[in-house]
Amino acid sequence: MLQNRVMTTDRVHEPFVTDEWWRTAVIYQVYPRSFADSDGDGHGDLPGITARLDHLAALGVDALWLSPFYRSPMKDGGYDVIDYRDVDPLFGTLADADALIARAHELGLRVIVDVVPNHTSAQHPWFEAALAAPPGSPERDRYLFRDGKGEQGQVEPNNWISVLGAPAWTRITEADGTPGQWYCHLFDASQPDLNWAHPKVRAEMEETLRFWLRRGVDGFRVDVAHALIKADGLPDHAKRVEMASAGVAADASLDLDAPSADPHPAFDQDGVHEIYRSWRRVLDEFDPPGERHTRALVAEAWVSPETRLARYIRPDEMQQAFNFGFLCTKWDAAAYRRIITESLASCDLVGAPATWVLSNHDVVRHPSRFGLPDPGFRPNGIYAHDPQPDEALGLRRGRAATAFMLALPGSAYLYNGEELGLPEHCALPDEVRQAPEFFRTEGKEAGRDGCRVPLPWAASEPGFGFSPTGRTWLPQPVEWAKYAVDAQAGVATSTLEFYREALRLRRRLGLGGGGLAWLPGWDDKVLAFSNFPASGPGITVLANLGDTPLPLPECAKVLLASADLPNPEILPANTTVWLA
Repeated sequence: MLQNRVMTTDRVHEPFVTDEWWRTAVIYQVYPRSFADSDGDGHGDLPGITARLDHLAALGVDALWLSPFYRSPMKDGGYDVIDYRDVDPLFGTLADADALIARAHELGLRVIVDVVPNHTSAQHPWFEAALAAPPGSPERDRYLFRDGKGEQGQVEPNNWISVLGAPAWTRITEADGTPGQWYCHLFDASQPDLNWAHPKVRAEMEETLRFWLRRGVDGFRVDVAHALIKADGLPDHAKRVEMASAGVAADASLDLDAPSADPHPAFDQDGVHEIYRSWRRVLDEFDPPGERHTRALVAEAWVSPETRLARYIRPDEMQQAFNFGFLCTKWDAAAYRRIITESLASCDLVGAPATWVLSNHDVVRHPSRFGLPDPGFRPNGIYAHDPQPDEALGLRRGRAATAFMLALPGSAYLYNGEELGLPEHCALPDEVRQAPEFFRTEGKEAGRDGCRVPLPWAASEPGFGFSPTGRTWLPQPVEWAKYAVDAQAGVATSTLEFYREALRLRRRLGLGGGGLAWLPGWDDKVLAFSNFPASGPGITVLANLGDTPLPLPECAKVLLASADLPNPEILPANTTVWLA
């Protein structure tokens, strides 16, 4: 019965063979402040990460991506950079960065680092020079300074609202003490946007890429990649600038030049592609003799439809782009089938790999999202007085989602702690919150702190082993003892061991390079597909997203199950299986 289902298929993606590591890699995001603390100050650091790299090697990932660790006042978790070519003392030194890269390579792990090109910190020397210089000066031209509207210039140059809430403009006081120009910031006022029409801005960032490539990094994740170029004249736009609203957009035409679903003059302007073609040439400078595309660029671009996103990963631009349409999909089999089909088709159109991601440092952790009354809903943080996730149901669905994600062809991203099944911290007291959107919205949005809480390593140690002193920059829930690494290691039913086994099988079976075909005849609550190699039978993946158990195919061998199967002939609700 299983073989008949596999043979009657709807093929949407063909298998491929590649030696380009980034096409099939599983990449683990490390949020440095929250991964591991070596010196006891309660803040994670680079030596702490290096000491825990064995955990990632044992997990079975191919690479790690480091969120920013550069010099920064930490107004937005390090995404406000003072010096792109140095390590903030909070995280260590350049020597520590070198040691981390070297140790990762010893363990067979590639290293991707964040680059934040849209904006700097307001404490960056360039911006301080701009504040001291007069209007129209070369120093100001490196940022987006504009005169205000109104008789006294007292009105913002346009009506843009920042991603973090409140206007996207701040007025300065000139050196003589008079009210002056305004500067644009798509994020916090402490993060002024750079003017990417300025050649010195472009040259400086390219030298930053070379600086880290010389130190051995294997690629860059590009923050807000779609925002560098703004529309001429910075025209008004009524809607708040949003990053996390990319949805699943129907895209039957596969037209790379189709307009964005909701164009905003601050985002997805055609001029960004010239920048990334230039960056690609910089990375290619570092290919060893006889090899190609050994370094990778990854776009964080909240763009729809999917074909519009594919423009960023054309053969002469970036290698990957995050699939936020997949991340934003709610708990619905038809919706997942649609976004998976569109993602593969759009990426195939430009010869790039699809990527899959469920959690990161900017969103509520996916076990908690799937445990909400509206499963998969994406609030900007969760307060204790908000509707609370069902922890057990959310984890069950989270594991099921991970299982079908890791069976998809292409590259997958994991967020630190998700291999432990960590839920969102939904009861953080207001006095410890640090996310700028919490302050800019006057508490209307809880913000992203709940997904950034330091990881638990040892159940019985202070701070769950995160720090030698037990200190943590954000408090951990006492209930997290059960999620600690040492509480799960070696326990066959634990989430940690489930991730390890899924990653081991994914690698052994070559699922990242497989083809994909939808399997007909299943309940509409079931996501059913085959991942098949260039030759051989491949595997069948069945994900029951409904509430009713369903019969499994006869004579099927279960290779992996996201939850216990009390009856080997029945697929329980909210469960995914891989079948041979």
